[in-house]
Amino acid sequence: MPTPLFAANPLHMQRLGKNLGKYLGEGIEIERVIAEMEKAAENHGWKTEVFLKSGPLKLLGLTRRTENPAKRIYISTGIHGDEPAGPLAVLQLLQENRWPAHADLWLCPCLNPTGFPLNSRENAGGTDLNRQYLEPKAEETRAHIAWLERQPSFDISLCLHEDWEAHGFYVYELNPDGQPSFAEAMINRVAQVCPVDTSLLIEGREASNGIIRPGIDPRSRPDWPEAFYLITHKSRLSYTLEAPSDFQLVTRVAALVAAVRTVLDPMDVG
Repeated sequence: MPTPLFAANPLHMQRLGKNLGKYLGEGIEIERVIAEMEKAAENHGWKTEVFLKSGPLKLLGLTRRTENPAKRIYISTGIHGDEPAGPLAVLQLLQENRWPAHADLWLCPCLNPTGFPLNSRENAGGTDLNRQYLEPKAEETRAHIAWLERQPSFDISLCLHEDWEAHGFYVYELNPDGQPSFAEAMINRVAQVCPVDTSLLIEGREASNGIIRPGIDPRSRPDWPEAFYLITHKSRLSYTLEAPSDFQLVTRVAALVAAVRTVLDPMDVG
C-alpha cells in the first residue's frame, strides 16, 4: 500500500517563511510522543531497551527480529531537538505496523529528548550530539555508541533529520561500495508529498535533484555525525534524510515516511 498523499492540499507544498536565522516552527511534547512510541512498540511485539536513564533523560532502543531475516535495517531520529518531524514519522511507522516480514529492524526513536522542550538543536547542556561520534563526551552519545556496539552490522541505516534552511527535501547517501542505490527512488516518491530541493549546492556540497553523495573520508573530520560512525563501524549503506522544516509539519512527516517506505516496501518482493 503506497504512502498516502498528505500534501494534496497545495498549501502544504508552500514555504511558511517562519524560519529566520533558526528553526521557529512548532515543537512537540516529546515525553508524550515517546510514551506513544513505547505503547505502539509494545502492542506490536517490539523489544524495548532503555539504554540510558538519568533523571528525565531516557533513551530507547527498539528491536524487531524475525526468523529468517533477509536484511538488517537501522533507523534513528530525534538527535536534534528542533527537528520534530522525525519522531512523529517514527511514531506513524510504529502505529501503521507495516514492516517487512523478512527484515530485522533496530530503531532509536529519540536520541536527544532534552533538546525538544527547548526547541533546540543541542541537548540541554548545549552540545550538538550529531558532532560527537568520533570522540564522544555527552552521556547520550556514549550510551548510544555502547548500545550500537552490542548490535550486529546493518545492511542499511536511515537517519531522519530536518533542515530549517532547505528549499525542499534532500538526502545524503554514503555508499562507498557502490551498492544499488535507493536515493533516486526516494526522491521520486517524496516528490509526491513534499517539494524537493533541486539546488546545485546544498549545505555547501554539490547536489543533483536533491541527492548529495559527498566524497568525504570520515577520518578527515574530527566532528563525526552519527552517519560517519555508522558507515565506519556498522553499515556500508547509509542515508541521512532531510525534510525541509519551513514547510507544514504534516508535509515534513509525510516526506520522511515516504523516504523510509521506499526502502521498506520492496524488501519482501521477489
